[in-house]
Amino acid sequence: MEFRAGPARVVVNAPSRDGLLREIDARLRRGEGFALATLNLDHLVKLARDPAFATAYAVQDLVTADGRPVVWLARLAGRRVELVTGSDLIRPLLRVAADAGAPVGFLGSGAAVLAAAKDRLGAEMPGLEIACTIAPPMGFDPEGEAARAALARMQAAGVRLCLLALGAPKQERLAALGRQVAPEIGFVSIGAGLDFIAGSQRRAPAWVRAVAMEWLWRMLSNPRRLALRYLRAAAILPGQAWRAWRMRG
Repeated sequence: MEFRAGPARVVVNAPSRDGLLREIDARLRRGEGFALATLNLDHLVKLARDPAFATAYAVQDLVTADGRPVVWLARLAGRRVELVTGSDLIRPLLRVAADAGAPVGFLGSGAAVLAAAKDRLGAEMPGLEIACTIAPPMGFDPEGEAARAALARMQAAGVRLCLLALGAPKQERLAALGRQVAPEIGFVSIGAGLDFIAGSQRRAPAWVRAVAMEWLWRMLSNPRRLALRYLRAAAILPGQAWRAWRMRG
């Protein structure tokens, strides 16, 4: 399923979770890196306005549908696409990495969050090797010298799968840089996923997610930060829906 956002074009080329996990397992076993992005409406808004973000998205090897509206738009166009969010991918991906003997790294969030997530996930998965965790400083430039130094640390630690918890567009831009300078590493942009695992942020309850109201739960939890974001996302829905309808058949 192809989406357009201004001049940018994004293809959701990983429509199912099981297929995605098989692809990543194969890449890890071959020693082949990748960059994985999870597309939502907020990304489409940013892609239309931010050329650097669009450039980074263009080199992502794998893209999933992260958000009910993206899934609905794909289905409106007659495409079968599953909801595959970054947060929900963390544990399955780490199990794949553990089975493949691939060391893991975390980059983003804060030091306390990374330590708590490492302890919890390590206790859940005894075969998992979390070889490197890096909490970048404020003002971190995803294409600057600090980013290159962080990627070098990941390489030195033997990391093969790196979870990026920087939020969009920083994490996708760092993944794009990583594909150039650390091509043996798989980069996965996960947003606040490690914060949810560490307990520093609370995710919407499962029943709220099941009825597709996680966006409302999040907005009510932090209206000052998220109200405008969701308003902008809602504004692009009619145009995206019209284009999806025209693609049908």
